[in-house]
Amino acid sequence: MELKRIVVTGLGAVTPLGNDVETTWNALINGVSGAGPITLFDASLFKTKFACEVKNFDPSQYIERKDARRLDRYTQLALTSAIQAVEDANFDMETINKDRVGVVYSAGIGGLKSFEEEVGEYFLNPEKGPRFSPFFIPKIIPDIAAGHISMRYGFRGPNYATVSACASSTNALIDAFNLIRLGKADVIISGGAEAGVNITGIGGFNAMHALSTRNDSPETASRPLSASRDGFVLGEGAACLVLEEREHAIARGAKIYAEVIGGGLSADAHHLTASHPEGLGAKLVIKNALADAEINPEDVDYINIHGTSTPVGDISEVKAIKEVFGEHAKKLNISSTKSMTGHLLGAAGAMEALICVKTVAEDIIPPTINHEEGDEDPEIDYSLNYTFNKAQKRVVNIALSNTFGFGGHNASLIVKKFVK
Repeated sequence: MELKRIVVTGLGAVTPLGNDVETTWNALINGVSGAGPITLFDASLFKTKFACEVKNFDPSQYIERKDARRLDRYTQLALTSAIQAVEDANFDMETINKDRVGVVYSAGIGGLKSFEEEVGEYFLNPEKGPRFSPFFIPKIIPDIAAGHISMRYGFRGPNYATVSACASSTNALIDAFNLIRLGKADVIISGGAEAGVNITGIGGFNAMHALSTRNDSPETASRPLSASRDGFVLGEGAACLVLEEREHAIARGAKIYAEVIGGGLSADAHHLTASHPEGLGAKLVIKNALADAEINPEDVDYINIHGTSTPVGDISEVKAIKEVFGEHAKKLNISSTKSMTGHLLGAAGAMEALICVKTVAEDIIPPTINHEEGDEDPEIDYSLNYTFNKAQKRVVNIALSNTFGFGGHNASLIVKKFVK
């Protein structure tokens, strides 16, 4: 069986850096931080009082107000990103075969805010009895965004969510890629969304000592690969990619951003939240992605690393890259865009895949910001090019995106510059 080739024909994003793709991309290549004091709730009693929030988001620009009230914030973000991506792909909705268009769209957690509000209301006022909204369950389940996207357009192809913590939306994209590659669909709308900047999200991650507590300087708190890193900065947002079978896209005259050529999966099988200290799962997932794409390590130009700004994770990922890529590792550009977006949890993989697509399309690499001279970690090799503090222009033919999730879930996606 000859496998199909898959291209990217639409992009959508709502992020801490902007409420569309171009605003987000311009902020990224200019090294702008999306972090600031939390405004979505009173965080004064929390150890961490800042996050990377989506700003000035009005769901009614894309969703009817009545409908938006029935959606958790994560679904509002998801649906907005998908609408942008579908509009960008410019389908003829009268002629496209909707039986062959699917949605694989994910969240790592789902409707955390809605869960917090409804359950909290019951425990605050138990004498009133259980008075839950009939929309409570549909608001919180992590698959519901995929359902809403399909219902908006009548897309009847494969429809589901993948949940693997922070690797969720990379898993979604790999599933979408494989569904089209195997001929199960012509188009898949795929991505991820998360809205965890709330009492439950900040409180829970604080309890795990996972978050930075650099409250005096939120914009510099996410500092991957620096010795003074003290945890990740929680972010929220959504990103969506339209994946399409290559010949289908060419036949309709679609704008093509890039080609998806491979994906890899692995497990650390090591620890609940910490990556393997030698990066065993990270090495394996990169090798699996390269093998799936049928390319050599030397063919890769850029890696968007998971790079969360945690003490253990950054070290193990660099070790994995050095082992897999050998001397070529010094010729790569590497960056962690979480230094600007924060960690979008279940949306991180889709956001960083989108960044890789833009990188191969535009030949410019977003930086890893917030690194200062003298802030070097002795366990990190600084002979590698981490694209510190300033974007770099170079021809990027192939880019790799790594995402790793709690539970040891690893997923890597590879995109290539499109050539007819």
